[in-house]
Amino acid sequence: MKKYVMIHDENLCIGCQGCSIACRSENNVPSGLYRLQVHSKMSGTFPKLKMDFLRHSCVMCEDAPCVDVCPTGASFKTADGVTLLDDRICVSCKYCILACPYDARFVLPDGNIGKCTFCYETRLAKGEDPACVTVCPTDALTFGDANDENSAVSKKLKAKKVYYPKESLGTRPRVAMVANTKGGSNE
Repeated sequence: MKKYVMIHDENLCIGCQGCSIACRSENNVPSGLYRLQVHSKMSGTFPKLKMDFLRHSCVMCEDAPCVDVCPTGASFKTADGVTLLDDRICVSCKYCILACPYDARFVLPDGNIGKCTFCYETRLAKGEDPACVTVCPTDALTFGDANDENSAVSKKLKAKKVYYPKESLGTRPRVAMVANTKGGSNE
C-alpha cells in the first residue's frame, strides 16, 4: 500500500509562488482562490533578519476531521491516504471547512468545495508528481511513497529532521516541513 507524503523544505523555498501558479493552472482554480499558497514571515531586526516561507495547503491528515464530519461521505480517503471530495454527493454544508484545523478548504464560485488533492485525478493517476512539485525551481518540494524505502521522500524523511503542522492535534498530517535554519536571531 502506498503512503503519499510531501515534504516542504523551508531552507530551499524562495517564495516564488511557482507552486501556487502551477496548482491554479493544473486544477483550474478560479481567480482569488488558492489550493496552496506560500506565505512569507519575517522575524528579527537588522542585521539579524530571518525570512520564513511557509506552505499553506491541505496536509492530507491520516485522521482527517473533514472526513469525520461529512454527513454524505463526500469527503473521503483513498486507499493510499489522499483526502478527496466527491462533488456528485457533496451538499455544500461546509462542515468540512469548519472542521479543518488547517483552514485548507474553501467554497468555489459554483458552490462546490475546493482543496489540494496532490493532483490525484490529473497527475498521480498517471504516475506523475503533483504540479507544484514539478515546477519548484529549488527542489523545495519532495513527494512520493513513504512506504518505498528507495523513494526520494523516504530518503529525505530519514536524512532530515521534519516537523508536522499542528502535530499536537493528532491529525497525523502527510505534509511535513523541514524548518528554516537560515537567517539570524537577536538572542
